[in-house]
Amino acid sequence: MTAASTTKEPRNTLNLRIPAAERNLIDRAAASAGKTRTDFILEAARRAAEDALLDRALMVVGSNAYAAFLARLDRPARANDRLRRTMRSKAPWDKA
Repeated sequence: MTAASTTKEPRNTLNLRIPAAERNLIDRAAASAGKTRTDFILEAARRAAEDALLDRALMVVGSNAYAAFLARLDRPARANDRLRRTMRSKAPWDKA
């Protein structure tokens, strides 16, 4: 192995002040996932950060592409078997 593959990136400290009940909840969840508290929190925070940034993604397109996009949105949906099946099925969050 080379030195570059065996060295770890230095880590910084992030201090949090949280109520004991929330810390206990996080500890229980981390233990159930087989992770340390730090790894559990970092993974959850990273996922939330990525989601927040992806929700605000900006797409830049030319005027022709934008006009085609708007025209497609304005076009009425055409019924098909897959759409009919989807509309008749129960939503996963509805009780069975």
